[in-house]
Amino acid sequence: MTARENPARIDEVIGTVEFHDTAAVDREVRLAAAAQCRWADTPVAERVRAVRVAADALDPELDAIAELTARETGKVLADARGEAGFAAVVLRWYAERGEELLQDRVTDDERGRLVTRHRPFGVVGAITPWNAPLILSMLKVAPALVAGNAIVVKPSPLAPFGVTRMLQTLADALPAGLVRVVHGEVETATALVGHELVSRIAFTGGDVAGRAIASLAGRSLTPSVLELGGNDPAIVLPDADLDDAAMDRMVMAAFATSGQVCMALKRLYVPAERHDEIVAALVAAAERVLHVGDPLTPGVTMGPVVSAASAARVRHLVEAARSAGATVVEIGTVVGDLSRGHFVRPTLVLGVSDDDPVVATEQFGPTLPVLTYDSLDDAVARANAGELGLGASVWSSDEERAFEVAARLDAGFAFVNTHNRTGMTLRAPFGGVKRSGWGREYGDEGLLEYVQPCVIHAPGAFRAGAAGLAATAYPGG
Repeated sequence: MTARENPARIDEVIGTVEFHDTAAVDREVRLAAAAQCRWADTPVAERVRAVRVAADALDPELDAIAELTARETGKVLADARGEAGFAAVVLRWYAERGEELLQDRVTDDERGRLVTRHRPFGVVGAITPWNAPLILSMLKVAPALVAGNAIVVKPSPLAPFGVTRMLQTLADALPAGLVRVVHGEVETATALVGHELVSRIAFTGGDVAGRAIASLAGRSLTPSVLELGGNDPAIVLPDADLDDAAMDRMVMAAFATSGQVCMALKRLYVPAERHDEIVAALVAAAERVLHVGDPLTPGVTMGPVVSAASAARVRHLVEAARSAGATVVEIGTVVGDLSRGHFVRPTLVLGVSDDDPVVATEQFGPTLPVLTYDSLDDAVARANAGELGLGASVWSSDEERAFEVAARLDAGFAFVNTHNRTGMTLRAPFGGVKRSGWGREYGDEGLLEYVQPCVIHAPGAFRAGAAGLAATAYPGG
């Protein structure tokens, strides 16, 4: 069992969670497996109707779910409400797409009859993080269910309450057993990933945990979808028109959710001749849009980081850069008393090199290093350095030029003139390259991750009256 404190008011305990041991995980997975057999046999149209009913059941719970999520994560209440609402949107969107994507594809012509079916995996084991627990769970739950799977979710111990309420609401509205929740840490995750009845793993989180999960899943050849974070660069081209709206987007791209977002802007490359201008514009934008305080207070746009350990890590990165000669600029405005929680003042870090830890590692906190470049080729090469390749962005007044540069970046998702959630769309698959993981969420690809295409084929050459083997062309015509 573990107790969870409010990171904005560390003297307030939100609640306690009972951890699941190996036997409890086994029980939950077996319940899910029994339910999945019936669910897989349910026609797609009926599954979709059931999911839509579950989405309707979720609507009246969204405000309560959002408040729980804000209190346990330190996420600003308005953002938590947006996340909860978007989770419901995702559920309905995949229900709609499922009706089209999951129908059998039939081709019947002179070359033969070919039927492609979509077979669910069975039980999906999902391990989700604390920074966006609602949406990052729903991006697994929604397509898995529509595709005909059952799912067992293990939320982060740092954010168990809001997501559990969301998933329990869905579970109550769907056939019994389809959605299960287990709580715990390494023992629980290991039991879930290694379970013989879990046929697909979906994970969003850090590199260390991702490697362990991939290794464990590999022992039993269990396929996986992994999103392992990023160290997202942004390149400002010399012609970029950075008006107030653009600068506001840039600041929030870096500092929303206190910078604790996998696709946050984490390294900013600017033309050397525009450095001072852009830094001044960042400071001014932060004064407009970055208000730090208790996340339940109206008008606050940035709360604390999630834990004391996270706060210490970010402060260490910033102070190490300062000690090495960097200039650290505090930005934004403070609303209220920050001493009660795990607050870290947002900063810009100037005069650093690409090798400094605050640049070379994913900070996952409210700090943004600003670096200069002299040539675009140099900026692209430096942006592509490192093992991670989740997101990136290019800022320019010439959209065609921006797309050309973005195509050169090692990123699974490149934004133009924005970054982070303001550039996301449900229709576009999202995921990383290099060591940022594999598989995709969002888009049609996010649904197809949860099915296996299975084919039935009768070659036309072997129909009555056809030419037979002599008419076929290796390897299949």
